[in-house]
Amino acid sequence: MKNRVMLIGAIGAGKSTLTNSLLGKIVPAIKTQTLIYYDWIVDTPGEYTENPFFYKNIMATALEVTHIFYLQDATNGKMIFPPGFSTGFSKLPIGVITKSDHKEANLERSIKMIESVISVGPIVIASAVNGTGVEHLKALVDMDDMASMKSYVEKEQDENLLFTNQLYS
Repeated sequence: MKNRVMLIGAIGAGKSTLTNSLLGKIVPAIKTQTLIYYDWIVDTPGEYTENPFFYKNIMATALEVTHIFYLQDATNGKMIFPPGFSTGFSKLPIGVITKSDHKEANLERSIKMIESVISVGPIVIASAVNGTGVEHLKALVDMDDMASMKSYVEKEQDENLLFTNQLYS
């Protein structure tokens, strides 16, 4: 895989668990304390997103990737990203709703929240525990432009795969 993705989101949003699932690792996730580079994935600490003083770390790391996953925990009603946050990066944005299989998941709320972050791009409803959306995420990271990602979403016709275009809605 030639492309590389950075995962950003709140503390406990499921970044490390999703990383392990994407890489096919069956290990318990541990609290990420610093940037961790895996094959085609960069896992970031939640503090980088929750504290604006660390935005410079996200900005610097974004120079090393082609895509950014913006994670929103479906069980958490707290939004940590400012509106339009993805527009500050010239990388392909992918919204990821994590913990979709949890009994307290609120998918409708989470989709609206991530749509406020990503003006244009795919949104994947995922569960690292049962594998929902994992293959979609891998496929999207392998794509080099927004048109390809939009075409993929339309072709797949999967309820766990959406495309938002808030910019022109």
